[in-house]
Amino acid sequence: MSEQVDLADYADPDSDEDSGWEEKRLGEIFGSVYSGGTPKKGVEEYYDGKLPFVKIEDLNEQQGKGVSTAEEYISEEAIEETSARAFDPGTLLLTIYGSLAETAIARNRLATNQAILGLWDAKKDNVLYVRYAIDQTQPKLKSLSRQTTQANLGKGIVKKHCLPLPPLSEQRKIATVLYTVDQAIRKTEEIIEQSGRVREATEQDLFREGYFDYDQIEEQRLVEYPADWDFEQLSDHTVESAFGPRYDSDRYDETGGIATLRTTDLDRRGNITHETMPRADLDIEEFEKHLLEKGDLIVSRSGAYSGITTTWDGHEIPTIPGAYMIRFRLEDTLNPEYLRYYFNSNVGRRRINRRKKGSGQQNISGSDLLNMRIPIPSKEEQEKIVEVINSIESQIRFNKEYHEYLERLKQGLMQDLLSGAVRTTDTNIEIPDEIAQHG
Repeated sequence: MSEQVDLADYADPDSDEDSGWEEKRLGEIFGSVYSGGTPKKGVEEYYDGKLPFVKIEDLNEQQGKGVSTAEEYISEEAIEETSARAFDPGTLLLTIYGSLAETAIARNRLATNQAILGLWDAKKDNVLYVRYAIDQTQPKLKSLSRQTTQANLGKGIVKKHCLPLPPLSEQRKIATVLYTVDQAIRKTEEIIEQSGRVREATEQDLFREGYFDYDQIEEQRLVEYPADWDFEQLSDHTVESAFGPRYDSDRYDETGGIATLRTTDLDRRGNITHETMPRADLDIEEFEKHLLEKGDLIVSRSGAYSGITTTWDGHEIPTIPGAYMIRFRLEDTLNPEYLRYYFNSNVGRRRINRRKKGSGQQNISGSDLLNMRIPIPSKEEQEKIVEVINSIESQIRFNKEYHEYLERLKQGLMQDLLSGAVRTTDTNIEIPDEIAQHG
């Protein structure tokens, strides 16, 4: 789907056609609404079948493309002899325990546990449209939940939930528009996942075999690298290192003149979200020696983010590393981007993880990192390796931004089309079989 696509491609905002919309309860839309059930555990013949036994986690993993598989499978005997229920392809699935009002459509015959309702036998409405309408009204439906030890929606509550419904022909058009965007979202997600796998494999090859061709691979301390590379301590290539400074929490100030880079401002690849960095009212002279400079290497030293590494790329105001960060200023012999990619790769991260200490909140010390030996190629080869990984990172970043755009587009379309604010009545939209099969 092109980024040029917008609402005008699908809708007729000036349509004078009579609304024809009505409100219906889910119990009126669907002739059958039932929850699944769980066969008795320990009965081997119930759990040796080929029927997917779908739970909430299975639904959440597959909801975008429709549910077809599960981690657990049950037998036809379980369906016949227990409260377990089989649902046919095209059944709308809706979660009623824990993670409430999540929806998906069954792609093949399957069973569910009692945390999922199956809704089927919709004679006058398009099931895919109804699913989108439920998604749009999810906050209202969730607000009706009963709060016990675990939030839940009873079948009766679900059946009484009202949805605005246009005529069937318009339902199909709206479902087609949203389905088209959904397909683009799924395709983009697949591209991002595939690019991530390519990046992982590329990093493994580059950090073990090098960018240039080498005749011999050496191994020291379980680390493989080309024999022509150096294998030296980080301290040999470090000018200075320091922990980020501490200051009292009452110094935080939205108008402060110094920003603080925290572990929570990084993602798993060390990309920085500058907008989330808090400001503080600090004396710049007091903290001058802690100010970050472009090219500084920063490693998170504590907690779930320990070991994640970034390089400082600058900011609109002076910035210091947070107290759970270690800042390294490197010699010219070591490209900080090369080291960042090495530490964040599976190859480097495994080595860092072995150096972590602590049973609860794990930590890594600056001295352990400084003593760590790093496989170091020539500056030219470091730069080549960075270029290759940068190229893959750029593709992933572009597709993530495009994915965010598509999600925003879908939300805007849902808000306008599912409320009737914008109509598709006079718009020529071809209805594909994937939509028509749902009513």
